[in-house]
Amino acid sequence: MSDLFEYWQLLLIPVFFALGWAAARVDMRQVVHESRALPRSYFQGLNFLLNEQPDKAIDSFLEVAKVDSQTVELHFALGNLFRRRGETERAIRMHQNLIDLPDLEEAVRLQALAELGQDFLKSGLLDRAEEIFNKLVGTAFDAEAKRNLLEIYQVEKEWLKAVELAREVPDLATQQQIAEFYCELAAGEIMRSRPEPARAYLDSAMLQNRKCVRASLLQGDLFLQEGKPESAIEAWQRIEQQDPAFLALVAQRLLDTYRKLERPEEGMALLGAYLERYPSLDLLDVVYQLVLEGEGNEAAYRLVRAELQRNPTLLGLEKLMSARLPLAAPEVRPDVELAKTIVQGYTKRLSRYRCDNCGFKARQFYWRCPACGGWETYPPRRSEEFDQTL
Repeated sequence: MSDLFEYWQLLLIPVFFALGWAAARVDMRQVVHESRALPRSYFQGLNFLLNEQPDKAIDSFLEVAKVDSQTVELHFALGNLFRRRGETERAIRMHQNLIDLPDLEEAVRLQALAELGQDFLKSGLLDRAEEIFNKLVGTAFDAEAKRNLLEIYQVEKEWLKAVELAREVPDLATQQQIAEFYCELAAGEIMRSRPEPARAYLDSAMLQNRKCVRASLLQGDLFLQEGKPESAIEAWQRIEQQDPAFLALVAQRLLDTYRKLERPEEGMALLGAYLERYPSLDLLDVVYQLVLEGEGNEAAYRLVRAELQRNPTLLGLEKLMSARLPLAAPEVRPDVELAKTIVQGYTKRLSRYRCDNCGFKARQFYWRCPACGGWETYPPRRSEEFDQTL
């Protein structure tokens, strides 16, 4: 029986070989047929890509697109490549040509519209991008379109539109971000001396985010504009419960308001207590100026020295040298001045604010990072203080 089985196995081997050979011939014929259907420019483009010549590859693929207008995926690939390379005009032309093709499937047309909107967005043509994304609302690209529309509204400072869209689609923005939109609206009304709408926007901001420091800061500004300094001080003091690190941003406001009320000693006591509990270089600057004006150079020097011992920083050392300079003997004053100048050369890059999200540094504080667009991503402390807390 086993001999018979082995005999049939030997007979079947050529049959299996013949079937495999026939299948391979069919596959090869298909490959050859498809390869002959492709223009020569396609293979030239592949060759250029393999030889790391992307510009020539793009020219070759463009020829393919001209020869066969139905090469949809190639249109998309080229358009996206142009956009990544910053050649937005060519990307726009490529995606627009695709949209203009006759008998294009609706799904493909919508995808081409979405890509065209991205082209306009990257090229800074925000009005045209907005028009495209509005057309995509309610389609399969609805979520992407609304996300891009929200970004456009923020760039164009269309805060009412941003609020409306963010409230319509809860996943688009956080409560913190919506509160910031309201704060932007309130800040604009305060600048126009229109207290009632400003107050309404700030109330809305606080409803969205009870810990919105900026809303408290602006409420203080609004009270001060209305001639209510006591209420302004109360609003700014509320920041201590929200996030005490931000007290440095209102320190000068508090000082100026206490001076207007002719109660500088009370302001000095409050700010001194803040500095003791929440060390900050910006707070130190304000308290230092207060002590210098009220108590003189010696007291200001002692303040800075004590703070430097508690929180050693190069920025603090620079402040110490500034305080020490008027007290130095004439023969050592040039040396102190020289040391101060050297330290200043190092502290220029340390006295900046730095975004937690992208690391972008700036000389001034921003509620929204100009680099990455993140809201409240700047800690209210200088980069040297930030590094020390890591």
